[in-house]
Amino acid sequence: MSNKRLLFAWALGIPVSYIAVGFLDAYYKTWIEIVPVSLVLHTIVSLFTYFILGRLAAGYRTRSVDMLISLALGFAILLFLAGLANMAGRFPRQFDVSAYVHAPETLTGFLVGIAAALPLSMWLERESRRRDFHQSRFYRFMDSNLGGIVLAGLFFSVYFLLASIFNQPVYDFDDVFFDADSALYRYRFGTEFYKDYYERTVHPYVLIIVRPLVWIVSLFLKGDMLYGAFIVTALTGALCVFLVWYFVKETTHNPLYASLIAGLFGVSTSQIAFGSLIENYIFLGAAALIFIVLLLKDKPLYTLVIAGLVSFGITISNIAQTVIAHFMVKRSVPQLIKYGLIVGVFIIPLNLLNNFIYPDAHPYLWEVSTLQFEEKNVFEPTLQRANYLGRVMLLHSFIAPDPLLIKEDIPFLKIWLSRAAQKQSLLEIARYETFLGNALVAVWLIFVATGGILFLKNIFKQDNRFPFAFVLTILFFFALHMRYGRDFFLYSANWTYAITLFLALAWREISTRRWFQISLLVFTVLLALNNSRLISIMLWSAYLHIR
Repeated sequence: MSNKRLLFAWALGIPVSYIAVGFLDAYYKTWIEIVPVSLVLHTIVSLFTYFILGRLAAGYRTRSVDMLISLALGFAILLFLAGLANMAGRFPRQFDVSAYVHAPETLTGFLVGIAAALPLSMWLERESRRRDFHQSRFYRFMDSNLGGIVLAGLFFSVYFLLASIFNQPVYDFDDVFFDADSALYRYRFGTEFYKDYYERTVHPYVLIIVRPLVWIVSLFLKGDMLYGAFIVTALTGALCVFLVWYFVKETTHNPLYASLIAGLFGVSTSQIAFGSLIENYIFLGAAALIFIVLLLKDKPLYTLVIAGLVSFGITISNIAQTVIAHFMVKRSVPQLIKYGLIVGVFIIPLNLLNNFIYPDAHPYLWEVSTLQFEEKNVFEPTLQRANYLGRVMLLHSFIAPDPLLIKEDIPFLKIWLSRAAQKQSLLEIARYETFLGNALVAVWLIFVATGGILFLKNIFKQDNRFPFAFVLTILFFFALHMRYGRDFFLYSANWTYAITLFLALAWREISTRRWFQISLLVFTVLLALNNSRLISIMLWSAYLHIR
């Protein structure tokens, strides 16, 4: 029986391996290279698929409806991926489908490799049972977190597809998408030109955090740092999805509910944009989520210090959310002071180390005069700015509107979701122009209102340390961006996870109701459909420049 299941898993995994090795044959072109790559990759895919099939079969016998809803969510994300690939295929200058198709000289090697993977997979499966692999820490981790791992894998595919489109060197200007410095960070993370040409001190040691990860991935791509940066960005976006799933699963003990929340988060506008665009922000979101999970699991102080140092090193203002979360969850002023002092001790040495490894990468922290560059992003707070900022935080970060199309100082049309008032221009914001977008906004506001009512109803009946931490984090970034930022959406990775987790905890009381689970599933499917419209507009606007 196990051999039949493994044979089915081997066959089922062939399309995945074909696409993955099809991408890798740009780097591994000879027979001696492509056969072992195909063998190893397809063996891993086969065994993982075999494991998933076993879990699905066992789960269906005991929780058939849960399994059906989980499968529906997974297939919806696969269809979302296929739809995006089909959409992008209409723009061959931006997305080359042939990059994932085997060259004739590597196809035979691929077939030999996957054929050899079948007996190897069978032998490894027998050995794992004989050596009681099921008791290992790795197996137990995979077994208890399989739903989150599968979801993260699916979203990695989505984010990598988009990363390989919107980070190409043809986008040779900053501010094209959402005021993001994607061209700068494509250089800084994906090439030898790592200098910050804006001369800013606010990212004091981001290079020693991100570039080593890109370098490690590039080792498997024969030194291609550019695609290494694409993969690291997409992997970080997928990690955020997994961490949201893990937090919800650990706090509610409901894996299906965790999958639905993570699915909603994964297709949100913020995740789709910054899980694929090379920038700082997805790394900030991941660092914040890691810090939250470390607090949840009550990990030692040194792990919190490391996570805090990472947040500060990427962008100095983001140390604030770790301080807020630490104080609200631990509720210990002495420990918070200890945390702050230890983090403070390491900041300057890490800044020095960064500029020692990468000379003249950017000014040192104490060169505060360079902060004058940021003055162009500082604005007067107004009621209208508060209104628009609130709409971006609560609505646009999840449900994509029809974006602003701005023709200004670069040859691309700028795709922004809001624009601060400056010179002769007024404060602008993107709006919902479709029936689906407006309907999703109405339903989302009902979801949010329900969460708020349930939170207030249970405010004295449950442990609210994390919800209060999320609320204060949201308020902190609201206050910060009342003064700072041209397109509010650029910073959405800082609050989208907090809003998502706050609502996930608020909805706990109804999380096991089938009507609510199905409502979340349907909403997520329609959200993916709506948000794909933003990708279509991004593709068309760029096509006008590069056709």
